[in-house]
Amino acid sequence: MTRFADEGQLPVDNNWIENQIRPTAVGRNNRLFACCLRAGQRAAAVISLIQSARMNGHDPFAYLKDVLTRLPTHKVSRIDELLPHRWQQTDC
Repeated sequence: MTRFADEGQLPVDNNWIENQIRPTAVGRNNRLFACCLRAGQRAAAVISLIQSARMNGHDPFAYLKDVLTRLPTHKVSRIDELLPHRWQQTDC
C-alpha cells in the first residue's frame, strides 16, 4: 500500500486485468463439461488465438477468417507470419 501513497498515478484498482481475464473465467465454467480432453484442448487453442488477436489490436473474427482462408496454401516454413503478433491482413 505504500506504493500508492508514494506514486499518485498508480491505479488503486485492478479493473483492467479483471476485464482481461473475465472471458477466460466465464469460458472455463462453460467448458467444464467438454465431451473429451481433445475437445477441451482444441477449445483452449482457439480461445488463446482469439485473446492474442485482441491483445494485438486485431478484430478476432477478421483475424481467424483471414488465417483460416490462407492456411491451406500457406507454406509451413512461413507459418509464423500467421501468428497474431506478426499477422498482416490481406487486401482481399
